[in-house]
Amino acid sequence: MRQTILGAGGDIGTLLAKELKKFTDKIRLVARHPEQVNGDDELVTADLLDAEAVSRAVEGSEIVYLTVGLKYDARIWQDQWPVIIRNVIDACVRHNTKLVFFDNVYMYDKNEIPSMHEESASNPPSKKGAVRLAVVEQINDAMAHRNLQALIARSADFYGPGSKNGIFNILVLDPITKGKKANWQGNPNCIHSFTYTPDAARATAILGNTDSAYNQIWHLPTSTERLKGSELMDMANGIKNQKSGYRVLTPTLLTIGGLFDRTIKEVIEMNYQYNQDYFFHSDKFCDAFKFTPTRYEDGIREVLSSAP
Repeated sequence: MRQTILGAGGDIGTLLAKELKKFTDKIRLVARHPEQVNGDDELVTADLLDAEAVSRAVEGSEIVYLTVGLKYDARIWQDQWPVIIRNVIDACVRHNTKLVFFDNVYMYDKNEIPSMHEESASNPPSKKGAVRLAVVEQINDAMAHRNLQALIARSADFYGPGSKNGIFNILVLDPITKGKKANWQGNPNCIHSFTYTPDAARATAILGNTDSAYNQIWHLPTSTERLKGSELMDMANGIKNQKSGYRVLTPTLLTIGGLFDRTIKEVIEMNYQYNQDYFFHSDKFCDAFKFTPTRYEDGIREVLSSAP
């Protein structure tokens, strides 16, 4: 039973490749520049914007996991995501392949952010959120009208060992590792959930290999602890035996920074997620699969201890 990761090599794709070894010895990694993870993976070079290349990459696969991460730029998302998801859906339908889509929370209504669950209303206030909603709608349409078997594995903001794209790694854990002050976007006195990447990868592999999980949305396992940003930063500094302290990235600072850095400019529209409580419920998965998410102290300690 071949299982294929489209967009292999990222923060989630690499860990997922390791987890899939528990279910199959036939793992195909697809990317523009794929690299071995397990030592015996099948590597396929493909551009997900090329329909025929995607079809060839999917052919012969029982399950496909879409974990690709595009550059954090709404213009690129608007241009490329519709093409990618169309190509992937067409290939999965053509080859009778199941689809597991690794998703985020950008599609949720602003007012759902303090208490997110699988039935939360979709009404994204951001450009990038509108793109993600359109992707999910395409998947739902294909399930309803084209016999696509798919599931959505949704994660909160994530962090983990070696994570290059996790916002908690970038703003907090990486600077603390270097003995520098942490940074925080928005209000540090608000609760903010973070999904631990090893938990997310393990859960995504479990879902993909559970027939009854399809045609559903699943929140990936995330700690039930309700910690504020300031408490998470204090915890990280305490683990490193460093003086607690952090810098708040105010809207003014972000606006100025955005004049010189496109990524900083792109985070401004997501401020609504950081200026109110942001809590991510994952009881559905944890109850169904008897899974206990990693506690923040344990996850943070692992990230800090594994940093080069």
